[in-house]
Amino acid sequence: MDYMHFAIEYLKSHNANPAEIPVCAIIVKDGEILALAQNQKEEKNDVTSHAEIEAIKIAQQKLKSWRLDGCEMYVTLEPCPMCAWAVIQSRIKTVYFGSFDMNYGALGSKLDLRQLSNSKLNVYGGILQNECDEILKSYFSAIRLK
Repeated sequence: MDYMHFAIEYLKSHNANPAEIPVCAIIVKDGEILALAQNQKEEKNDVTSHAEIEAIKIAQQKLKSWRLDGCEMYVTLEPCPMCAWAVIQSRIKTVYFGSFDMNYGALGSKLDLRQLSNSKLNVYGGILQNECDEILKSYFSAIRLK
């Protein structure tokens, strides 16, 4: 399964709250989707409710462990420092992301939190970047029009 395409299509069809920045995160282990989440900061009134954090929580509940060894994360936007550190601490094996975040990206664009830890996290950015960029550009264009 192409998980990044799945994340993009999910955002296009499940944008329940137009106030949320459209970001989707999927966690996969052994070819099975453990978690699928999108940003919920506005909905939950919780600054930590980024897609990555929400997906990590779901996967941890399913595995009954905070250790997500062997898991992969697919996310439409490069994780911010809070999310990148949670990914590192949860021991996710690999992150694949779409859009680079030159302002807050913490897995290579603005900074790389892997340099502050003994992390073996593999990171691959720019996966379906144009499609992920377009979703964000459309969102921010609509916000500016209001």
